[in-house]
Amino acid sequence: MKSSGGFAGFASGKIPLTPIPSSFFSEILPAIDHLGELKVTLYTFWALAAREGRFRYIRRDEIAEDELLMKGLKMPGASEEQALDEALERAVARGTLLRVGPLQDGLEQTYIFLNTAKGRAGAAALESGSWRPSGDPRMPVELRLERPNVFTLYEQNIGPLTPMISETLQEAENDYPERWIEEAIQIAVRNNVRKWTYVEAILKGWRVEGKDDRENRGDTEKALRRYLEGDSADFFDL
Repeated sequence: MKSSGGFAGFASGKIPLTPIPSSFFSEILPAIDHLGELKVTLYTFWALAAREGRFRYIRRDEIAEDELLMKGLKMPGASEEQALDEALERAVARGTLLRVGPLQDGLEQTYIFLNTAKGRAGAAALESGSWRPSGDPRMPVELRLERPNVFTLYEQNIGPLTPMISETLQEAENDYPERWIEEAIQIAVRNNVRKWTYVEAILKGWRVEGKDDRENRGDTEKALRRYLEGDSADFFDL
């Protein structure tokens, strides 16, 4: 069977694949009515799939440097740059992509993230100034800033950081000694209850009932009951 177009067909054997959430096809694709928006959105999925680092992003000027994409975006009565900006504006307005910078955030570049949990965390960190990309076009990865130990402990033992979790951890740092938080996370791991709500239940119990340096199994069992029986147990899962 011959194709009527100019594409010869996908190559045989193992070829790279680009992951795209199924919700894109069920919720976003049917609503897109602008070809440029569709092209830029799919391009961003493809570009970020090849990136590494805690936060994956692409700069607006990197997209503009892709001659094949820019040629495909060109529209009558508008330059390629104008077509790109309109496509990005539509994707951001739809909520598929997130855009940070340049003027409103004191940045020299415009950074594009996917609207995923990690993308939202990256955009929030960039806006707050707690993280900055490397700025090296040959190494599109971030410079990792030293963070308080509680953040590293959470990420290594419980799960990925989000803006909401980061704020919760900052509040915990203000309320409890760092040593308490570290020990409570260790207990959660040991008991295989890797939830912040459980860690917080341990900390609250220590604050109310007192804590010494001896391991108190009763404390952790009480904390487990608080976690399992609390009002938020079914739906508040940090």
